[in-house]
Order: sequence, then C-alpha cells, then structure tokens
Amino acid sequence: MSDMAFETDRLTLRYGNFTAIDQVSLKVPTGARHAIIGPNGAGKTSFVSALTGSARATSGRIVLGGEDVTRQSQAQRVRRGMARTFQINRLFTELTVLENIQMALIERDGSSHVCWRSLASRTHLADEARALLTLVQLDAQAGSRVAALAYGQRRLVEIAIALATRPRVLILDEPAAGVPAAQSELIFERISGLPKDMTLVFIEHDMNLVFRFAERITVLVSGRVMVEGTPAEIRNDDRVREVYLGRQRHHPYA
Repeated sequence: MSDMAFETDRLTLRYGNFTAIDQVSLKVPTGARHAIIGPNGAGKTSFVSALTGSARATSGRIVLGGEDVTRQSQAQRVRRGMARTFQINRLFTELTVLENIQMALIERDGSSHVCWRSLASRTHLADEARALLTLVQLDAQAGSRVAALAYGQRRLVEIAIALATRPRVLILDEPAAGVPAAQSELIFERISGLPKDMTLVFIEHDMNLVFRFAERITVLVSGRVMVEGTPAEIRNDDRVREVYLGRQRHHPYA
C-alpha cells in the first residue's frame, strides 16, 4: 500500500477551448485532512470531478493507493475506495434516515433488485446502517424521516451514505454549503471524528472552518495551484489575501 492516498500528476481538464484545470499536481498522504480552496470559478469542483471520474481528464495522471486509475470509471474508483459527497444532497426525503442508509448499502452490495418489503428481515443491513449513523452521531435520528431533519443533519446523512461505500478517501464537496454557522461547526466536528486512517479532502469557502480543521491546504486560482501549505502558511500568504480580499487591510483570518 502506498503512503499516498492519491496523487495527481499534471492533471488537466478542458471543455472545448476552456481549460478548467491546468496541470494540477497534488500528493495527499493516507489519513490526511486536506482542504482545497479558491475563489469562485477557480476550478475546485472541476478538479474533484476529474479526480473522482465524473469528468474524464483531458491529460495527466491519477494514482489511487498506488494504482493508476486515470482511465477507470467513477464506479471503478468508488470500488477502489474513493467516495464523494456533493454540494446539493440527493436524498429520499420521504424515507427514514435509516432507510436511506440501507438503500445505499443495498446498492453497494449489488442487490438493488431485492424487494423493499424484504428489507426489514435483513438485520445485517440495519446493523451496518446504524453503525454508520453512529459514526456521524445521527443514531438518535435513525427513525426520523429525512424531510423532518434540519439541513445540516441532511448533510450528515449524505456523509453517512458516502461512508456506506467503505471509502479510504472521502471527498467532501462543500459539506457546509447553505448551512447556518452553528450547524456548520457541527458538521465539521462530526467529520473530524471519522477514523484517522480515512483520508479526507474537502472543498470549503468558510476560512474559519478551513483553518480549524485542515492540516494542509491547496489554493487553486484559474485552474492552477497557486500555493500549498499548512494553515499557518496559507493564513500569512499575501497572495492568498490578495485573491480573496483584494488589498483590504482587515480580513476574517487576520
């Protein structure tokens, strides 16, 4: 097993004449908590799409756990341990939290043809689903309909669904997007409590959350890596201040 959870080498993604990602090289070690930040249109989501296989890279190389997965499909990458959550959650709101997780487990195991009525008899699914909800501290809401949950709790259900794929690398695409500040803190506290051998990569706009929870940060601007470093290094980098805040003297992470 490689010490690196994944690597990209000069990863490039073009849409016609537009270059969304331009030769991005990144190495993320196993167990890292790594943030990807940048202004709107910097290419963050495009990078994650190329990394996870939902968009096919134009050129470059992607290595997951020591294996070249550049030409593999998104489903193949999921089976090899890379899962992604999205900015907009995709949940069955009329079903319970537990049922949403069970459906993800059925899909993972390739048994989606099983009649829904027989689900109650498959106690191993319920047990595994409850264990996943415990990881994100939502076990008390297992019997609640998703429609009744606060938005921040729905994001945690989405994370539990991603965990159902048994990922070694979990990509979180703005997990706190649209969530009130108090719920944002809750989401990131639950994320930080996930197993330490699981590699977490997250896109996030809230710099307070980034500096609190990331161990290392990559800043993308116009599809390129502008700078990478520790939170302290990024906090004090004049280029980052310029990109985010122009020449303002006062800023939220001064």
